[in-house]
Amino acid sequence: MDIGVVLQCTPPASRVVELARIAETHGFSHVWTFDSHLLWQEPYVIYSQILATTRKVVVGPMVTNPATRDWTVTASTFATLNEMFGNRTICGIGRGDSAVRTLGGRPSNLATLREAIEVIRELGNGRAATIGDTTVRLPWAQSSRLPVWVAGYGPRALDLTGEMADGFILQLADPDITAWTIARVRAAAERAGRDPKDVTICVAAPAYITDGTVPGLKHAREQCRWFGGMVGNHVADIVAKYGADSEVPEALTEYIAGRQGYDYNQHGRAGNTHADFVPDSIVDRFCLIGSPDEHLVRLRELEALGVDQFAVYLQHDAKTSTLEAYGESVLPRLAHPVTATASAS
Repeated sequence: MDIGVVLQCTPPASRVVELARIAETHGFSHVWTFDSHLLWQEPYVIYSQILATTRKVVVGPMVTNPATRDWTVTASTFATLNEMFGNRTICGIGRGDSAVRTLGGRPSNLATLREAIEVIRELGNGRAATIGDTTVRLPWAQSSRLPVWVAGYGPRALDLTGEMADGFILQLADPDITAWTIARVRAAAERAGRDPKDVTICVAAPAYITDGTVPGLKHAREQCRWFGGMVGNHVADIVAKYGADSEVPEALTEYIAGRQGYDYNQHGRAGNTHADFVPDSIVDRFCLIGSPDEHLVRLRELEALGVDQFAVYLQHDAKTSTLEAYGESVLPRLAHPVTATASAS
């Protein structure tokens, strides 16, 4: 299993670049960022600095959207970065959340998302794409390779992911929900005539290493509670569309009954006052909190479900120490499969 990291482009940009460098030093494979240009600094500018400062990590948004960026410009940006730094970019994309809602807009529908995926992937891989009645191509991008991974929770979004995405991004680490979403994505891939294993599976969630004390656990939960609020915002859309009694697992929908709205000015921020409705049990299920050993147990469980990458959301007060703890106590052990030991006779 690969381990990635998800950063916000909070000023100064030099700090974002430095965290990416530290992550690579500790063995992280991917550096992702939020893509919400009003709330934080412009990530696509920062990517060039991350790539220049590092040697191996793959860089991209978790996630961009079809509404706030022209699809051809998105593809051209990644193809340009690939030409400059080797094929080290990736495009995570979804319907849109904070980037569009802060502008007073709404997430794109799935038909638009499908079109955007097709255009970005074809152009980003040096092939022709059709936009309306026009066929376009980046004639200088023949060597570019750009995987497109799709983020989603709802049944139709999962079906779309299985049908056409190179990868699937699930933004929570609950094993039961992970199992359901992976099964849905893989079934859709099979129906589309694809090998389900061709869809790379990525689970992303906050990870916080605790010191084993009750106050330490309480603090970690408060630092990660914002994530349940962010997920709840997506889940509320799903419940509005499909109903509370839909095929979407109750484990994903049950906790939003107490939700009272959401302030995007606090999006992705520890201490978010609009996440008060999120109980400790959801924080514990959706995030990875505890000792390195406890993190490793959850990661092994996710790996057994078919997860290829776990991406650490680093939006809390222990950024550097989390990277160091993973580099020293988690990644080295994760790289070695667990083997059964014969008992003494």
